[in-house]
Amino acid sequence: MALDEHFVVRYANPAAENLLATGAKSLLGQPFLQLFAERAELERALAEALTTHWDYSAQNVTYSRAAREPLPLSCTMTRIDGREFGLLAELRPIEEQLRHAREERLVFEQQANRELIRNLAHEIKNPLGGLRGSAQLLERELDKPELREYTQVIIEEADRLQRLMDRMLTPHRTPRVEPLAIHEVLERVRSLVRAEFGVEIERDYDPSLPEVLGDREQLIQAALNIARNAAQAGAAHIAFRTRAARQITILRQRHKLALELQVIDDGPGVPAEIQERIFNPLVSGREGGTGLGLSLAQTFVQYHQGVVEFESRPGRTIFRILLPLT
Repeated sequence: MALDEHFVVRYANPAAENLLATGAKSLLGQPFLQLFAERAELERALAEALTTHWDYSAQNVTYSRAAREPLPLSCTMTRIDGREFGLLAELRPIEEQLRHAREERLVFEQQANRELIRNLAHEIKNPLGGLRGSAQLLERELDKPELREYTQVIIEEADRLQRLMDRMLTPHRTPRVEPLAIHEVLERVRSLVRAEFGVEIERDYDPSLPEVLGDREQLIQAALNIARNAAQAGAAHIAFRTRAARQITILRQRHKLALELQVIDDGPGVPAEIQERIFNPLVSGREGGTGLGLSLAQTFVQYHQGVVEFESRPGRTIFRILLPLT
């Protein structure tokens, strides 16, 4: 909402109408302070923003609603120069503010983890080559065939570690961006999961979605890693759901239109003790898992200015991929 220098509402956009469940006509001309319980605190914040030109954020501002429970909001005030209005007031539900904080923390952790894993992978790859080569040379010198079983174990395990290191380093290539239909990506993932696990994936697609600008292989891999995790965890039912999300903030960037892709399963859910770390490399809730699938999925989606979120309880887990749309 835009306020004049007397803190009277002069403009309210449709998002403000929806959030406050009040039409713009009813809001215009209203003293902004009268809408909230914390009037004295807000008045000081508004006056400070108007005089110092600094943005001011106030947590736990409560919007008073007649015959309904109060609505806790986060409020940010910004001075507007050279306009008929004095201040811009941006209101968000507290839950959305917490989501933004989680996204920022997740991005920071992912960047730190990627750098650590890349350095670790480079350090491991060099001695692996020497280990494998020495095992091959040793195998040629062995007279007893039964002893070669042990050198084969060394060679096979070295190859397995080499593949693991390659997977850790793979995300660092630059995405090959092109227009693509997200449902073609999902159909490819669906066929792969069905072939590997025999699990049918239900489809609930929004056919009106526009094309996504992205790297086809990276988006396939991101969705495949999430769906494969669900199948490996023992889910009997998996569903893909696509919808358009409007006026949404992703990684502190406001987008008029975004894709919301949901991967829903009825598996046992993400263990509570690892939910805060589920996107970290080498963290897995499954015995024998590498813990790279979700980390790579998050990396690939972040390369597209998007984010992966999730909510989980036994019997229902939802992973959401949010991607900006042009």
